[in-house]
Formats: sequence, C-alpha cells, structure tokens
Amino acid sequence: MVRLDGGSFTMGTDSDAGFPQDGEGPTREVTVEPFYVDKFAVTNAQFLEFVRETGYTTDAERFGWSFVFENFVKDADRDRIVQNASAAPWWAAVEGADWLHPNGPGESLLDDRSLLKHPVTHVSWRDAAAYADWAGKRLPTEAEWEYAARGRLHQRKFPWGDELRPDGEHRCNIWQGDFPEHNTGDDGYVQTAPVNEYEPNGHGLYNVSGNVWEWCADWFDADYHTTDAYSYDNPTGPETGRERVMRGGSYLCHRSWCNRYRVAARSKNTPDSSTGNIGFRCVVAAT
Repeated sequence: MVRLDGGSFTMGTDSDAGFPQDGEGPTREVTVEPFYVDKFAVTNAQFLEFVRETGYTTDAERFGWSFVFENFVKDADRDRIVQNASAAPWWAAVEGADWLHPNGPGESLLDDRSLLKHPVTHVSWRDAAAYADWAGKRLPTEAEWEYAARGRLHQRKFPWGDELRPDGEHRCNIWQGDFPEHNTGDDGYVQTAPVNEYEPNGHGLYNVSGNVWEWCADWFDADYHTTDAYSYDNPTGPETGRERVMRGGSYLCHRSWCNRYRVAARSKNTPDSSTGNIGFRCVVAAT
C-alpha cells in the first residue's frame, strides 16, 4: 500500500466531456484525511486466498450466473447464455460464470496461472466489501478514490495528464477499434491486463484508469454533492441508495460509448451486480 497524506483537492469536473446523468460536476474543494491505498487492484491470487481461507461464496456463484462480454464466451458455453442485457446487448448472462471462470464454466483461471496476476472480476460490491473486511481494510470513499487517482495532478483529464496517449504511448487498458465489434488490442490486451501493467500515477498507483471498474464505498447519487447535506470534509456520499459508485472505467471503455476512463468520471451499479470488468482496490485509514 501507499500512504497518502490527504488534504484538499478539486474534485469532479466542469467539462462537458461526460454524461449529465453521472453528476461529474460541478467541481468542488473537498478534504480527505490521510490514508493508505493499495498500489494495485485486488488480484485473482489474493481473492483465491480469501476464498480458500474463508469458504466465501460470491454473489455470482449464489445466483448461478454473471455477465460476460459476449465476444469472450466460448462456443462450448454458448448454450449457457441465459439472456443478453437489453440496454447493452454485448453483455451476456452466462450460467456458471464467476470470478474463477470469468468467461464461462468451460475454462478456469487456474488453467492459465499468469491470470492470477490480473485483477479479480465478477465480484459484486458486497463481495468486495467482504474481502476488504477479511483483509483488515475497507473500500475507498469516492473522494478518497479520486484524490488517489489524480496522483497530485490538478484537474487533469487522466492520471498522467490531458493527452490519452502522450507521445503515442498507451497508458491504460481500454478499447481500441470499433466498439463493440472489433478491439485491435493495440494497448497489448483485449481483456484484463496484469495489475502492474503500464506506468503508475504520481502516487505510485497502477491502472486507476481502464482495466477494471473499481467499487467505492459510497451510495450513488448524481446530485447529492450539490445539496446542503453534502460535506466537503471527508465526504462519504448519501446515507442510503440503490446503487454503489464505481470509478476508473475498464478495458471495455471506448470514446464512442463509455469514455469514463477519465479521472473525474463516475458510474454505478447495484451492490449485488457482477460483470467481467468490475474489480476493486482497498484502503486503510492512516493513524
């Protein structure tokens, strides 16, 4: 983990590059207390250790299915597709897909042990919170996440600056090509990348843009930060809600559909949802 001293920073954006329904703006000055944050997203190896020690069953395993990007479903598992998401038909609900079988039950992470260094996916918010508790950590607040992701840069679009590919160099794992038909994989990966891939940000954190979405502790509300209830000192979001905040974007993000790999971008999902592009990292308060 990396210790961050905390302090004040400008959260959100006033840019119109995002989606009004996400509530990225307006910008506001907030303060966070010192905390430690994982340098990397939680890996498959770490989650495997957690499951082996505790016998934990994820939401996807209990439900019997999870969402897989349809292009990744093997021919042998296509009869296990229960349905496709109506708003995003490239997401297929596959019986037997879970964190250990991210593309469906026909193959396991343990078939390719290099994948143990990749971020765990198909974990719900509840699964992530359970892991964090076991590890003696917690999920970051949305403010902590953005403070960490910015890496000391003020109001930059990405953790490394304003250019997506400075000097033509790929700095994150997102979609290249025509979404959702063809991903060229020019950044080196079509699915997840190892958690230590690409250059870290100014705080030494890896893959805070792209690769996998990261769960935050907060309930999602697009307008909460514009209300009198909002605290600018260690904000934690509303007390209740239907969906939890996700940050950072994923390997499926593309400017034509989801340009939420920008550091101010935000999204949401229900706490029991799991997909092949959602993971997490943890934090600990600094004492």
